Amino acid sequence: MTGFEPLSPDLPPEEAAKLLSFYVEAGVSDAFCDEAQNRYQLAEAPETVAEAPSAAPQPAHTTGRKAPIAGRAGSSMGEAPPPAFRAMPQTISIDDNEAVEAARAVAAQATSLKALREAIERFEGCTLANTAKNLVFHESATSARVMLIGDAPRRDEDIEGHPFAGEQGRLLDRMLASIGLSRDEVHLANLLPWRPPGDRSPTPTEQAICMPFITRQIELCTPDILVFAGGVPAKHLLDTDTPLPKLRGKWKDYKSSDGAKLTIPALTMFAPDYLLRHPAHKRYAWQDLLALKARLGELSTGS
Repeated sequence: MTGFEPLSPDLPPEEAAKLLSFYVEAGVSDAFCDEAQNRYQLAEAPETVAEAPSAAPQPAHTTGRKAPIAGRAGSSMGEAPPPAFRAMPQTISIDDNEAVEAARAVAAQATSLKALREAIERFEGCTLANTAKNLVFHESATSARVMLIGDAPRRDEDIEGHPFAGEQGRLLDRMLASIGLSRDEVHLANLLPWRPPGDRSPTPTEQAICMPFITRQIELCTPDILVFAGGVPAKHLLDTDTPLPKLRGKWKDYKSSDGAKLTIPALTMFAPDYLLRHPAHKRYAWQDLLALKARLGELSTGS
């Protein structure tokens, strides 16, 4: 966002709390304008001499402020938001704990990946859905031997609606091809199904609300192997605080949250977007890919 409305000293405490909560959920962290501007509000028609004959017009350089710009937040052209963009609600209607329980109930009722996607699309307990352009959910490879999970969707994924899009997706395709796999043979997913505003880190509440969706997705896909692309999905799904450099390349067991119902071997490796920023670490990714290929071969032979 390019600006926000300052808190008035006359604002009741409960209204101030709601406004601050909205800023947090919308990812507001900095102000970039000399004066606050509400860019969701349509510009008012300028006053004319005919409408206000008694008001003497002032030169533009003496007014001290600019007229608000109509259109989407952060836009200087005044274009209207796309139809897929849903307006941010002014208040959070569902208590955080209730939202987590609601997500668990919704996820548990889904009996297929298609049903899970539809359930997430209808879910209204996470405010990330209000700022994201698309739900990021991969439908192909429903019975894949390998399920690869990234952290939160980013811009390209939000635009295209599926995980690992854009340049990082092209790198991932080459990585998979190097060991004889294709995107269509791997079930791709993200820890969260919606992009946080401005690619900020998800809040603990957002993580907790979305966790039942990814764990149910794992249960429905039932892959032979899980691959965590980066330390964030490994941390949350393996319930570990081990840093990525020590966790990468090591085989761990993922166990479903309801106990020993589901146990899957899991390998953590560097995420494709990280490798784009640190190409020297691709040699470690190659080692991890070879380990993945070897494990798939072992499972195929039953050894």
